[in-house]
Amino acid sequence: MELNENARIDTSQVDDRRGSGGGGGIGIPIPIGGGRGGIVGIIIAVLVALVGGGFGLNAMNGGGSEQGDNTALEQRCSAQDALKQLDCRNTLYVNSIQAYWRTAMPEVFGEQYQPSKTVFFSQNVNTGCGQADSGVGPFYCPADDLVYIDLTFYRLLADQLGAPGEFAQPYVLAHEYGHHVQDLLGTEAQMRRQQQRDPANANELSVKLELQADCYAGAWAKNATGTSDEGGQKIFKGITEQDIQQAIDTAEKIGDDAIQKRAGRPVNPDEFTHGTSAQRRQWFTQGYSTGDPKSCDTFGSTR
Repeated sequence: MELNENARIDTSQVDDRRGSGGGGGIGIPIPIGGGRGGIVGIIIAVLVALVGGGFGLNAMNGGGSEQGDNTALEQRCSAQDALKQLDCRNTLYVNSIQAYWRTAMPEVFGEQYQPSKTVFFSQNVNTGCGQADSGVGPFYCPADDLVYIDLTFYRLLADQLGAPGEFAQPYVLAHEYGHHVQDLLGTEAQMRRQQQRDPANANELSVKLELQADCYAGAWAKNATGTSDEGGQKIFKGITEQDIQQAIDTAEKIGDDAIQKRAGRPVNPDEFTHGTSAQRRQWFTQGYSTGDPKSCDTFGSTR
């Protein structure tokens, strides 16, 4: 994967709530999982909502939102070495993902895309879905239409879950924006109503929602090299098959069965909420191979 150093990084698509100075590096891994210690506690905590759109937050009371300060981020991302900074690269990934959906959503679904900001936070954050901490993993909150991520998650993804590839990062973000698209299209609300009518199949419906977000991420990946900044500069110079394999490897590492095994627990399909490794690989690949979000009908598929 090679980003275009001439592409403008639009920091207005991010809300930096990490505090004054922000910080471009990954930093020290933060403890996750409440009272559970060690890797098992981390894995189980991540299992609750790993790369899952934040829908695990629905049980919490709605909360207020807060405003970040992008001053430091803007300075870093306008510097000559901006692409060396983790937060600037992730901001550019967000730019690419939203540039794709601005075109794809009206073309494919006949609906206008409404942009969503990504919130960078550290340890804790107040959201429209309630207060969350980093143990939730990256998530999308449908109550305030925002994507949330503590960038230290990537260290956990690499060191604890065995997915160190750089392209794992835009895959994670593209998955979360897939949830935003589902929210805009009414898919998420429809799924929630189905869960209420058929609670016995609530987990199965959740899996279908997550797999569709994986498929949408694959569709973005197929079209990412065609995305541009507002001035027409391509955001990516190129994406290789190795990059795509990194995304697929990540999808496999965060399958429900893989996480349960890594946590030393028996594989229990009744607890699946995001899909198995094979399913996540299959649906990301479906989106990537077709490049067409219309091919991502997980709810109508028997696969």
